[in-house]
Amino acid sequence: MMNEIRTDEGRRKFLIKLALGMAGISAIAASVPVLASFFAPLLERPSGTWRPVADLEGFDPGSTRLVRFENSDAEAWSGKTARTAAWLRRNGDNSFTAFSANCTHLGCPIRWETEAHLFMCPCHGGAYYPDGTVA
Repeated sequence: MMNEIRTDEGRRKFLIKLALGMAGISAIAASVPVLASFFAPLLERPSGTWRPVADLEGFDPGSTRLVRFENSDAEAWSGKTARTAAWLRRNGDNSFTAFSANCTHLGCPIRWETEAHLFMCPCHGGAYYPDGTVA
C-alpha cells in the first residue's frame, strides 16, 4: 500500500510539472507577437520619401493653395485612401508652410478664404488664423 501512495505522489508531481511546463511554453509563445508589436516600430526606419506636391509655376509668394498628393507611407492595399491633401503656403522663394486640410475639431475638410485670410471649417463654423491657430 505504501508503494501505491508513493507511485501516486510521483505521478501527481510529474503531471503538475508537465502542466506548469506546458503553461510556461504557451505563455512564451503568446508573448512573442505582443512583444514584437511593441518593438517592431523601434526597429523600422521611416521611409522618408520626398514627393512632389505642387508646381512652382504661378505659385506666388504669400499665396496659399490646396495641393493633392499620395501619402508617403501608404500601403499597397490603401487604394484611394492613400490620396490626401494639404494647404501649402509659399512664404518666400524656397520657404513653405504646410497646413492640414482637416479641422482639429472633427476632421472636416477646411478651405482657405483669401479675402478673410482665414481657414474655415464648413461643418461647424470653425475658423483658423493664417498661422493655423484657432480663431
